[in-house]
Amino acid sequence: MSGQHQTLGEFIIKNQSAFQYSSGELSSLLNSIRLAAKVVNHEVNKAGLVDIIGAAGDTNIQGEDQQKLDVYANEKFIQTMTKRNIVCGIASEEEDDFIAINSQDKNNGNKYVVLIDPLDGSSNIDVNVSVGTIFSIYRRVTPVGTPVTIDDFLQKGSEQVAAGYVVYGTSTMIVYTTGAGVNGFTLNPAIGSFYLSHPKMTFPEDGHIYSVNEGNYIHFPQGIKNYIKYCQQEEGDRPYTSRYIGSLVSDFHRNMIKGGIYLYPQSSKNPKGKLRLLYECNPIAFLAEQANGKSSDGFTRTLDVQPTELHERVPFICGSKNMVEKAEEFMRNAK
Repeated sequence: MSGQHQTLGEFIIKNQSAFQYSSGELSSLLNSIRLAAKVVNHEVNKAGLVDIIGAAGDTNIQGEDQQKLDVYANEKFIQTMTKRNIVCGIASEEEDDFIAINSQDKNNGNKYVVLIDPLDGSSNIDVNVSVGTIFSIYRRVTPVGTPVTIDDFLQKGSEQVAAGYVVYGTSTMIVYTTGAGVNGFTLNPAIGSFYLSHPKMTFPEDGHIYSVNEGNYIHFPQGIKNYIKYCQQEEGDRPYTSRYIGSLVSDFHRNMIKGGIYLYPQSSKNPKGKLRLLYECNPIAFLAEQANGKSSDGFTRTLDVQPTELHERVPFICGSKNMVEKAEEFMRNAK
């Protein structure tokens, strides 16, 4: 079957035997994410027509205004995974604490926990800019059939068994990995199916795009300031092009295809960084490494960081391998 005509469902079934814990459970979980993504996509596409854009009048655990569509996406992903009885726990960026599912049921043999950012970049909805969903999947570390605990969620990113994102853009795509490369699937809205459109996605080792909010330049550490100046210098294949959407999924997706680096460093405003380790950085870092890219906080590999809390923030540098290594060199030299 040619890749162009292979659906996401067919791809999952065909490749589940390559997954080291092949039991069909992960396949069911990925299929539930696919279903929820289609439902959320429908709402995102009609957001300008109905009263669903704008703030919901509440704030999440981070103290940020929750957008109405944030709340909707959060509910849909949690409902879909809960109803199908395929996970034992869910942690969401929009929830204060993790959610235990059927955890008192001794017959519950579910082995997976999911961490999710239901609608990344949602503040862009009102201006019709691409947003996305990011998800991360782990095998639980506590005994099957017992209630999940915080330890099931506070695992290093290197322990992920699958991760991916949905980008709701000019076309809607699901991009994911189970540790055997990265593949992208595009939604055919006329049929309602995702088709394999971007097989074996990889970062070019070098790129010409840097993505950073330069409005925060004055607050950045010296190493990042020096790297930005390097990107702007006219020498060799530089200056690089600056491209920053403000939706992590969209910026990462573009850079993976075209070659580039994404930077959200610590700053005097956000000393620990702003992006969430568990919901954003770990899944995106896993995808990056599976696509021949690299990710770190400037000194430490992202996937090696030991989380200590659900909503932990970290500095984040991610993208084409040579570009990330050059940024790390500037960070080291500025110490």
